[in-house]
Parts: sequence; C-alpha cells; structure tokens
Amino acid sequence: MDAARVAALTGAAVARVAPLHGGCIAAVSRVDLADGRVLVVKAGSAGLDVEGRMLADLAAAGLPVPPVVHAAPDLLLLAFMPGESRFDAAAERHAAELLAALHAHTAPTHGYASATLIAGLPLPNPPMADWPRFYGEHRLLAMADPAARAGRLSPQARARLDRLLPRLPALLAPGPPALLHGDVWTTNVLARGGRITAFLDPAISYGHAEVELAFIMLFNSFGRPFFDAYQALRPLEPGFFRDRAPLYQLYPLLVHARLFGGHYGAEVDAILRRYVA
Repeated sequence: MDAARVAALTGAAVARVAPLHGGCIAAVSRVDLADGRVLVVKAGSAGLDVEGRMLADLAAAGLPVPPVVHAAPDLLLLAFMPGESRFDAAAERHAAELLAALHAHTAPTHGYASATLIAGLPLPNPPMADWPRFYGEHRLLAMADPAARAGRLSPQARARLDRLLPRLPALLAPGPPALLHGDVWTTNVLARGGRITAFLDPAISYGHAEVELAFIMLFNSFGRPFFDAYQALRPLEPGFFRDRAPLYQLYPLLVHARLFGGHYGAEVDAILRRYVA
C-alpha cells in the first residue's frame, strides 16, 4: 500500500497500517489516519473503481455499505465499518428486511448499465428482458466456458450444460428484474448488536431475486430466521427450495470452479445430472 498516496488523497498522515483477512483479489488493510479516521484500503488490483461504483449504487438504493472515500482502478478507500461476520436471529431477520427492500428496486431489463465483477472475474450485464436466456448465457456460460478451457469443468459437464439451456424457460419462474447484491456470503456481511452494519464486496446486477437466495442457501450465509422473515415480506413462488434453487446454485459453483477448480466442477456436474442426462 502506498501510504503517501493515501495521505495525499485524504489530507491526513497515515498513523497505522494493519493487514485484514479476506483479500483474495487485492491486498486489504486497515489504515488509521492521524486525524482519527479509520479506512479500509484495497490496493494492487485492477477493477477497484468498479467495486466503488457498485457500492455507491447500493448505497443509493438504501443498502448499508461502506462509504466510498476514493475509487481508482488500482486503489479503493472505504470507511471502516464496525461488526463481525456472525449473525444471531435478530441480525438474520434484519438482513432479510434489507435484502427484501433491495430486491424491491426493479428495472425494465435484466443486466446492468455496465459490466461488473464477481471475485475479480468479469460479469457481463447486457440488457435483456428474457431472464432464462440472460441467466443461461451471461451467468452460466460466461463462467462455464472459461472453466472448461482451464480444465476445471469436465467436457461431460459442459455438454450437459448445453442440454440444460433450452430447458431453462420451462424450469425457471418468472419475476421482475430485481437489484441484487450478488455475492452475499458470510464474510461479505457485518453485524453488531443484532443489526447488519454493512454488506461488502458486491457483484451487482438486476436479475431474479431467487439467485440471491440460492447463493445464500449454498454457502449457508443465513438460516431459517432469514428465510422466514424474507418470505413474510416477499413470498416465494412454490418450488423454489426443491426445484429452482439448485439451478441457481450452478452459477456461484461455476464461479468457484473457474477460480479454484477442485471439487466445484464435480458439484456442478452433480446438479446438472438432476435435470439432464
């Protein structure tokens, strides 16, 4: 981290720097400034300005996120937010209220005004009214093709995905394009005293809200209190948990297969075999 650059941008000397965990894409540090402000600084990675724009858009929609102090492609300065990634039932219910309100923000089409990122990977967001086609082409194939080229998704699984895509219109429920955080797993959420203090590291787009919920299920980010509270605010169409959640979990599993390989490709194939031979 360039302390002189941070000082020039903030108008205050850097008093203390401490590394933070979780910086798989960029180096992440807590920076205490001489004037008493505390920042989180991300440095050394491309696309950090995109993260800054995503956080600003979520803030404008009312979701609690770290205020952006400065955003450049290689440097992101955020206000330090209190809290831990541990959630009691009250915090889970608060998370449900916040995400239900976020999902109430809708758009005419799926996608977004520009491409965004998930875990540093490009996330295409062309405007498209057809949800099954958008999900198939710009979420599943966008992650599956690079994973297959890298040898992290088997040819058999890639072929099954081709057979699944024509079936998506019959398998996925309709719904309005909802504003999504896009990466709600445990360490991307902070809470204190039964309240959510911030959502971190978004992968923003407009899409079906069930994608967000399936992601939360896959990584066990929240449990029963969250889903009970969410459904009280935004009832789910029948069949989500049994039939559609696995289809939506293909996307984050493909992201992980592309990033890490290992067992994630096999998990993708296991889900695909539930729907196609």
